[in-house]
Amino acid sequence: MMRHPVSRQARRRGVALPVMLVILTLMLVSGIYLMKSIHSTTLATGNLAYDATLTQSVDLGLHTGFEWLSATAAGNKALLSQDDAAHGYVALLDTSQNARDSGFWTGSQTVAAAGGGTIEYVIHRMCLQRLAFDDAKNQCVQTASTSGQLGTTVAMGTSLASDSPAYTASPYVHYVITARLRGAKGASVTNQMIVLIGA
Repeated sequence: MMRHPVSRQARRRGVALPVMLVILTLMLVSGIYLMKSIHSTTLATGNLAYDATLTQSVDLGLHTGFEWLSATAAGNKALLSQDDAAHGYVALLDTSQNARDSGFWTGSQTVAAAGGGTIEYVIHRMCLQRLAFDDAKNQCVQTASTSGQLGTTVAMGTSLASDSPAYTASPYVHYVITARLRGAKGASVTNQMIVLIGA
């Protein structure tokens, strides 16, 4: 019996089919990963947009607290030595608590959010006692105003050195306004703002 030799062209035809199947499999797998990537990106973008919306909404609580604080400071600063629960004001800051603790929000107030839900805010004076800021028994976070100016010229032979600070006015007392909004699906945003008001 005589064998017919297989031509090279016939061998090549037999290799083309498995190569095409491997390429099609790779294209199918990459298509699946591409679809998953698009889905994940869409979800992440949606979550970031929702978070930005909540962050902008919660600023209404900060603004409401700031309006009351600045109006009260302009009218009668002595009122800031005592709590005012009707406006979410606490005359001291308990440093053992933070915004995650329920005790931090004692005395808070709520404002209706534009997109629904409620914004909770509280104003704390950064002092240890419910006393006047300058009382010897009280300690408050303060910033002193100074008379330093930029661009001043010094005469030859003189110096700008000083042995003690030069205060031009009463110090600024620090207040922290905290607002939070709990959105749908367990989302929560908390913003804070530090306000300095002259004592």
